Amino acid sequence: MNPPNPAIVTRGAARPLPRWALLLLCLAYVVPGFVARSPWKNADVTAFGYMLELARGATDWMSPSLAGMAPDTDGLLPYWLGALAIQAAPSWLAAETAARLPFAALLVATLAATWWGMYHLARSPAAQPVAFAFGGEASPPDYARAMADGALLALLACLGLAQLSHEVTSYLTQLAFTALLFFAAASLPRRSLPAFAGSLAAAAAGLLGLVLSGAPTLAMLLGGGSALLVACTTGADDDAAVSARPSPAPRWAGGVALALLTALAAGLAGALDLWRWRIVTEDEAKEWQSLVRLLIWFAWPAWPLALWTLWRWRRQIVSRTLHRHLLLPLWFVAVTVSATVTTQPADRALLLGLPALATLAAFALPTLRRAIASLIDWFTLLFFSASAIAIWVIWISVQTGVPAKPAANVAKLAPGYTAEFSAMAFGVALLATLAWCALVAWRVSRNRTEIWKSLVLPASGAALGWLLLMTLWLPLLDYGRSYRPQSDSLARVLGADPGCLLVHGLGRAQTAGLQYHGSWTMLPVTRASEIRQSECRWLVADASTQQTVDRLTRGGGWEQVAVVPRPTDRGDQLLVLRRIGAGPGGGQP
Repeated sequence: MNPPNPAIVTRGAARPLPRWALLLLCLAYVVPGFVARSPWKNADVTAFGYMLELARGATDWMSPSLAGMAPDTDGLLPYWLGALAIQAAPSWLAAETAARLPFAALLVATLAATWWGMYHLARSPAAQPVAFAFGGEASPPDYARAMADGALLALLACLGLAQLSHEVTSYLTQLAFTALLFFAAASLPRRSLPAFAGSLAAAAAGLLGLVLSGAPTLAMLLGGGSALLVACTTGADDDAAVSARPSPAPRWAGGVALALLTALAAGLAGALDLWRWRIVTEDEAKEWQSLVRLLIWFAWPAWPLALWTLWRWRRQIVSRTLHRHLLLPLWFVAVTVSATVTTQPADRALLLGLPALATLAAFALPTLRRAIASLIDWFTLLFFSASAIAIWVIWISVQTGVPAKPAANVAKLAPGYTAEFSAMAFGVALLATLAWCALVAWRVSRNRTEIWKSLVLPASGAALGWLLLMTLWLPLLDYGRSYRPQSDSLARVLGADPGCLLVHGLGRAQTAGLQYHGSWTMLPVTRASEIRQSECRWLVADASTQQTVDRLTRGGGWEQVAVVPRPTDRGDQLLVLRRIGAGPGGGQP
């Protein structure tokens, strides 16, 4: 006997979010950050540097390198996607924009997979709301659509999703393929052959994509656990609309097929030698306080709602009958949180759990009390409204000098920055702010019955904040987080046509940024003999290697001519040396 369902949803409460509003919200979230900005340090510009080298044919596709340095991640698929996009793009499209196109598609796939995964889980009989004695309860399709809307809103509302989901790194590909695998496991019990095949295709793409993106262990854990849950719950927790249809395969076929695909992915990881020990050592152990802070802000507001779900649905979670609509997202969250605690970097590992966490959060919506829903609304309203006002005030101060204090703080943090005005960016930001005001007026005008109402303001507020940053603050963020200002300063020191540059001690991000913005030929050196034999007249090194550079160039006819810092980070400085006797352009003495 199934435990009682805590969800009580009327027909009116299951009204879906208007499709145009949902699509517009997703568009406002996805597009900013993928267009009109420079690659940012560190992971974003590093990955782009490898993509550019592959697209130019300067390195091998199976073992890419950047100035002799191999990637710091094992997954090659993200570099291949970006490089192929650069090669296929027309000449008028900037390389960084072209490289982002497949990653924008991956973010869209993540949102779609989360929506559809929740839709299929909400169609399970055990997830359906309580039937009323005289009718009037929500129909299964309407309830599932409303719950799927809630899960998508919960995902968009997560504060940690914004920046990491707009970088061209392996972490975004891992996020997308994790979401695909989640969707596949949620939809595999479907009875029609085309739907069954489509779910298996999504599972294969998710598992193989995770392996090729450098996460074979996660692929095995998520795939193996999903296969077990699908095999054990199929039949008891099928989609209510299709459970009576004749099945093209035995009920356990989905779990077995998923297990075979997981084994195939494990074999691929072994063939490509992708298995690595990534558990942090005792010396690298993380501070619990920092982990707790990360968990609190990164997944807000999904995690408190997920905890509420676990409490209100606890009888189904601990019942003898396994219910996939709760156990599947719970398994994905448990695996990714464990990876967050035991591996580096923690925020990238936690990113992969957001779709499942958003799904758990959505199951809290039919059970929320009015006081809790009101608390969420008012906290969200105050937080995001204050954030939007702060962004506007600082932007106005930088543009006009009034009020003076914010502009002075910006000048102190970003010396040398010159304010830029874009009519298009201003117009988009203004429209987004007006839309936020209209949404707030709609939300507080009268009592709303839709179950997704409590997540409209959090999701829209997160989208508003991200859009304002990517429009009003984009020039300032580019100045502070890209290598363009430092490259421009270095170009002024080197002069026109400096020829090749010897480089020493530069990291992957520095090398990628300088190479892209400066278009210089950069030759890494580590020994004095390499410097003596080279015909290059300029040597650029990281300032932290000052003693090593002095030793390598001692008696070789070099003089230090400049120290070029990044304007927003005085700890990131470049030493510039020139052969004695070389002209301003670096020509022959």
